[in-house]
Amino acid sequence: MLLRKPFLNPRQLIFIALASLFSSTACYASTLQTLSIYGSNTIGARLAPALAEGFLQSQGFAYVHVQSNPETLQHTITAGTDPLQLRVRIDIHAQGSSTGFSALHERSANIAASSRPIKDQEVKLLNALGDMRNKHAEHVLAIDGLAIIVHNNSPVNALDANQIAAIFSGEINDWSMLGAPPGPINIYARDNNSGTWDTFKELILSPSDKTLSNNAKRFESSEKLSDTVSKDPHGIGFIGLPYVRQAKALAVSAGNAIAMQPSSDLIATEDYPLSRRLYLYSSEHEDNLLAQNLLAFAHSDAGQRLVESNGFISQIVSAMPVSVAEGMPQRYQQLAREAQRLSVNFRFKEGSSQLDNKAERDIERVLAYLRKHNKTENKLVLVGFGDSKSDPQRALLLSKLRAMAVRRQLHNKEIIFREIFGIGDAMPVANNLLDQGRIKNRRVELWVY
Repeated sequence: MLLRKPFLNPRQLIFIALASLFSSTACYASTLQTLSIYGSNTIGARLAPALAEGFLQSQGFAYVHVQSNPETLQHTITAGTDPLQLRVRIDIHAQGSSTGFSALHERSANIAASSRPIKDQEVKLLNALGDMRNKHAEHVLAIDGLAIIVHNNSPVNALDANQIAAIFSGEINDWSMLGAPPGPINIYARDNNSGTWDTFKELILSPSDKTLSNNAKRFESSEKLSDTVSKDPHGIGFIGLPYVRQAKALAVSAGNAIAMQPSSDLIATEDYPLSRRLYLYSSEHEDNLLAQNLLAFAHSDAGQRLVESNGFISQIVSAMPVSVAEGMPQRYQQLAREAQRLSVNFRFKEGSSQLDNKAERDIERVLAYLRKHNKTENKLVLVGFGDSKSDPQRALLLSKLRAMAVRRQLHNKEIIFREIFGIGDAMPVANNLLDQGRIKNRRVELWVY
């Protein structure tokens, strides 16, 4: 008896052909394919080369070679099916976030790496590439914490945002003004091209209408700044979390929020006052196959594990216990005793009830977590938070509506929610007197039993 092969329609044939094309090194032509990444030193120093190397290995290349020049902050990663037949070359230039957007404009980069969100003027500059705030152009790669660092022997353990601004502007210029033994405060800061500097300026200096002291010593390299502070008993600086190295990181508070250490849990949820997102930007209609596949790899679990192994905070969802603390609402205390909090907060676009780009991608990550851990039925709790309002009842209502907005996005026949509630403006994580602080306080937490 003859067995007939199942009939495949043209659409199925095309799908199989494309699946084969993208499953191996066959998706790259025999001629050399190139990709250029410009931008952030925070990303480019270690994470971007590791991501490029891991990506090429995932594509099935047997020979992947990384060549780095620490003086010029450039890396070249090449790959091929044999040592003599190169098929791919990825060039990484890590001279600061602003250089990435300039390179996109000049068409010398396919991807811009940035340790801050794109600015309005950069969006206008890159208008020909599409909407750079669209989720197809803006990709959150990792979460990082901006650490305030001092010498390990410093008696200072915590500072609030106003004190930090006064120190870096030069208004507080002696350690005795902070209750420590007397001595001049030596200030160390990143250079003007750095996204780390932009983030520090936006979160610390600008809200207080202050500028950096002229006495500050500036650094292009994160490692050199950190190492200098760790050797100076009178020094203080700011740096991305992976570059704390031998220095001591201080706890930081903002507004009425409690002082928080830059721990992995508090940075993952973006509750830590100086947490920030690290981005990759590309044209909304990017047609470079290497760029498309690298960006997809960056969002995958494999890419996020590389984020973690290079000292940053990944976006892989996990559950974490929360200790009951004084000041927590009773309903929240009960939740902390009985359930665990997921390592992701949902936040919203500025002035909108729409989820931001990170939150939209986190929806799929959360659904995958709930399915994997059998938490789809009566196990999930959504808790909404808000900024302060003149009417506390309005703040309470808006916090509940935020939780309901996330519920709509997570709505699925298999998801049965255990509880959904809001707690108004309680437990702020940022300063409600500032626009960025209010945006950060408008959030939704997820808890699982």
